[in-house]
Amino acid sequence: MPQLLLEIFSEEIPARMQQGAARDLERMVSDRLKAAGLTWEALTAYAGPRRLTLVIDGLPTATPDREEEVKGPRASAPEQALEGFLRKTGLTRDQLTERDGVLFAVLSSKGRATTDLVAETVDQVVRTFPWPKSMRWGSGTLRWVRPIKRILCLFDGKVVPFEIDGIQSDAITEGHRFLGSGELLRVSDFVDYRTQLEKNFVLLDVADRKLRILEQAKAACAARGLALVDDDGLLDEVAGLAEWPTPILGDMDPQFLALPPEVVRLSMKVHQKYFAVRDPSNNGLAPNFLVVANVEATDGGKALAAGNSRVLSARLNDARFFWDEDQKVGFDAWNAKLSGVTFHAKLGTLAERVERIAALAREIAPLVDADADEAETAARLSKADLLSGMVSEFPELQGIMGGYYARLAGHSDAIADAVRDHYKPQGPADTVPTAPVTVAVALADKLDTLVGFFAIDEKPTGSKDPFALRRAALGILRLILNNEIRLGLTNDAFAPATALITKQGKVERQVDRLSLSSELASFFADRLTVLLRDQGQRHDLVAAVFALGDDDLVRIVRRVEALAAFLATDDGANLLAGYKRASNILRAEEKKGPLPTGMVQTGRANQPEAETTLAFAVGAARTAVEAALQTEDFAAAMTALARLRAPVDRFFDDVMVNSDIPTERENRLKLLGQVRDVMGQVADFGQIAG
Repeated sequence: MPQLLLEIFSEEIPARMQQGAARDLERMVSDRLKAAGLTWEALTAYAGPRRLTLVIDGLPTATPDREEEVKGPRASAPEQALEGFLRKTGLTRDQLTERDGVLFAVLSSKGRATTDLVAETVDQVVRTFPWPKSMRWGSGTLRWVRPIKRILCLFDGKVVPFEIDGIQSDAITEGHRFLGSGELLRVSDFVDYRTQLEKNFVLLDVADRKLRILEQAKAACAARGLALVDDDGLLDEVAGLAEWPTPILGDMDPQFLALPPEVVRLSMKVHQKYFAVRDPSNNGLAPNFLVVANVEATDGGKALAAGNSRVLSARLNDARFFWDEDQKVGFDAWNAKLSGVTFHAKLGTLAERVERIAALAREIAPLVDADADEAETAARLSKADLLSGMVSEFPELQGIMGGYYARLAGHSDAIADAVRDHYKPQGPADTVPTAPVTVAVALADKLDTLVGFFAIDEKPTGSKDPFALRRAALGILRLILNNEIRLGLTNDAFAPATALITKQGKVERQVDRLSLSSELASFFADRLTVLLRDQGQRHDLVAAVFALGDDDLVRIVRRVEALAAFLATDDGANLLAGYKRASNILRAEEKKGPLPTGMVQTGRANQPEAETTLAFAVGAARTAVEAALQTEDFAAAMTALARLRAPVDRFFDDVMVNSDIPTERENRLKLLGQVRDVMGQVADFGQIAG
């Protein structure tokens, strides 16, 4: 079947926008073609420095004929309603059909040529493309990320004719700006298009560009006994900067290795887009860098390497200046300036925030086996480097530079490490600190952020989370769970943080601590659900355990894991069904009035054996469950519940709960209530699906 090939050729597209643009192009075109009823065999989008490309194989030559049935008014409806429906459909009364007293219209439409649809689609996509930033050029009205030079559009080997703001579609593209032949390339299909581009030094697929970079970069390093420092983010970026990427290994002045390695790497990456290189013999940085050029130099890249080395030296000299000057200033001067920096109008200055974090870190320290004095000291130093010259130049180094400066100032490794790592974990791929002092400061920092913004009613809404509170909550969760910290959120975390915030008097409204704790607990339940769902746990199990009111996250997760394992067994699944049946009966009875309470009677005349057996089984299960929960042996608690499965099944098989005899009915309702209560000690089974 025919193939559609589309290329939008423009001036340089920013690397950070390319892959998103490829996804948007694929989505926008496919949505419009699907809406017209077209199907295809394969669709692929490509993005590069100067072009967006889309190829669709197996498109039919026309859209299918359509027949749609539209429901109209009832046959007995007023005449005005019928006239309105006829105007809408363009039909006459005798063309309508009647079914069950309702009128229906059948609307038919002939298929359209795919080329006509493609022309309209490309026009709409180009005019409405969602670039993060776009521009106009010349005298036209069209907006694109950079000026569009040409549009290639072929269907079944022939040009799809259209014009967009003076740009006429054709079958022509261009090769590499410098290495190509310089001639316009006329193509016939995708294979020809890709082949001609590669002959003219253009790699269409970003995966091919990345592979070329990695293979040649590693080979260049290996030839000199060195190794490339992997950086996936930088690889993504440089693969979008060059159509024919050519890695070149360069040298730098070894004296710059006296700077912290993070400074050297960031100077290379942020300012120059260079990869760092390491020496495998000591695993430290080597006095080299790797630049990805967009040309193949005749001298093997020597001149390019030398030029880039001079530029890098200038950058690293700037970094060395900041490094030297910062050591002359120090923490006292930086902390003094924090009082002049507003954290948030309702939450005070950075100096006031540091005071809260320090007090909170001291309070948390005993809970995580940290030294309270060290935790407080680290907290007081934690934000100082925000006023340093190095962090002003490289905001990405906040915390990292503070750790270096703290160690140079003579503070202990525990304090310096806490200053360095207290922002962690900042994302799902980030490592979780385990050093006690670091954990105390990291928890204090995130709790202050989270509780503070909730206290001033700046909670996340929908997809908006300007203060990254979801990330802060996930960071707290991971710190607590990875380190198995037995910390009650309400009393050990929320209450102290709230007290510190309200004590400073920055919150305009009086904080209802109970309400705030409830909001935060609900927020944490949602975040824990997300975290555990990513690990394969069901969201309803988290809700079932959270409903018990426990706020010890370690205990909650253990309960969820034990509950998931229990429900995966036949006993668990069948007992859940029995629980729901019992709950439905009790819920129906509760609508009639209060449920009977008290002791369940056994050994009564004519009492079914299944009723007596269940009564004794519930009593035994209650004792076993309570003992297991006391020692937090949740697997044992589930085992105890599993023993109820057979008695519950038999009870519902053999016993009529709603007996005509009032005393029998009351006794059996009491028994079902006890089943619900003993299971409710483990989880709220009513919130579990199934």
